[in-house]
Amino acid sequence: MVNSTVEKLSPTRVKLHITVSPEELKPSITHAYEHIAQDVQIPGFRKGKVPAPIIDQRIGRGAVIEHAVNEGLDGFYRQAVEDQELRVIGRPSAEIVELPELKDYSGDLVVDVEVDVRPEFDLPAYDSITVTVDAVEADEAAVDAELDRLRARFGTLVTVDRPAAKGDFVELDLVATIDGTEIDRAEGVSYEVGSGELLEGIDEAIDSLTADEQTTFRSKLVGGDHAGEEAEVSVTITAVKERELPDADDDFAQMASEFDTLEELRASLAERVSEQSVFTQGAAARDKFVEALIEAVEIPVPPQLIEDEVHTHLEGENRLEDDVHRAEVTEASEKQFRTQMILDKIAEDANVQVSQDELTQYLIQSAAQYGMAPQDFVNALQQGNQLPAMVGEVARNKALAIALGKVTVVDTNGKPVDLTGFVAVEGEEPVDAEEEVVEEAQEIADAAADADAVVEAEEAAAEEAPKKAPAKKRAPAKKKAADSE
Repeated sequence: MVNSTVEKLSPTRVKLHITVSPEELKPSITHAYEHIAQDVQIPGFRKGKVPAPIIDQRIGRGAVIEHAVNEGLDGFYRQAVEDQELRVIGRPSAEIVELPELKDYSGDLVVDVEVDVRPEFDLPAYDSITVTVDAVEADEAAVDAELDRLRARFGTLVTVDRPAAKGDFVELDLVATIDGTEIDRAEGVSYEVGSGELLEGIDEAIDSLTADEQTTFRSKLVGGDHAGEEAEVSVTITAVKERELPDADDDFAQMASEFDTLEELRASLAERVSEQSVFTQGAAARDKFVEALIEAVEIPVPPQLIEDEVHTHLEGENRLEDDVHRAEVTEASEKQFRTQMILDKIAEDANVQVSQDELTQYLIQSAAQYGMAPQDFVNALQQGNQLPAMVGEVARNKALAIALGKVTVVDTNGKPVDLTGFVAVEGEEPVDAEEEVVEEAQEIADAAADADAVVEAEEAAAEEAPKKAPAKKRAPAKKKAADSE
């Protein structure tokens, strides 16, 4: 049989002492002989039919033991984790302490395994927490701003003979050099001044320049082989354009929406602004609630787990020697770890489970974020055995939405904020999706395929009426209740 004991090395790390009896190891030894017999070629014996004594003579029992241990170790480790009721969160590190006797395979296999585990901590009572969010009002100014954004969608760009200003669109030619050597060039780039979406420092460089004027500035590159390196960038403005907005009148309302009058359009926009305000406050309350929990609870962080994540991140960016960035990534990783631990604890305390419908909806939304068809996204998750991890994400999001409903939320004016519709409630009848997810994955894929058909139909309709705005009643977009990655 497999016996195990656990030694606590730190609040986040344990050592499992695993002892495997000869009887428990015997099936792995039998399989080892079978696998080795398939791999070796010995004259006089068919492949796969080499007797064990011949393998002992030609290959050696040491190779058999090594094969058996490698094959069975994962199962022995998982059984020990289950027996000790551990919540592992990292990759295990194993050390063989003792092997069975080679002459007759007698004696125990003894293995020590170190692994990071979820730290133990308690959460404060949610009803004792008050979070404050910015006050928002669906006033006329907010409706005007929403109307202007809609008008901008139907605006036209007109070339002007004046210096560029914030909100203008400019056409640029860019040349980047490092130590006098050109490493990148782009021509005819369209850029909105003040958007900050191109290169750091470009807005300050081109402010007040007119067409055919040129300047240089220094900035860190954000893409290509030299991403993260500082370069001298030469920028030339070839054209300055401003956006002319259509008049806000009944004709515009008819062109841009399903409404006949500007008054009706403004009423619809006011409703939208109000819905967006609730979402904005809800998202802010969610983030501040998590911050409050992080401050209120001391959660130990496993150093090796964080170090491995940071190394992988920096290696992917080719910035292993950037100590400043390493510190930034380390801080962010530690915060992400604490956040995930808190959400897992909330889900556990509330016995949160995930229904198949909730998982399906989350997968469809995630597929859209990755720009993939839902069915392709689900198939990719199945191949990578990542569906259970997605179930965990849904559970965390749902748990946070439930907990948020028990928190006092006020705005900066001291007014209570009603987040009904943003928070979740307990008392549903979910199924345990984590156990059923693999079996029902095809059902999810089929639902995703149906969603694809709906999207295609909507896109076809949109092509028929490309300038129609949303209907009067617009439901607020649903968003994940937590970001814990």
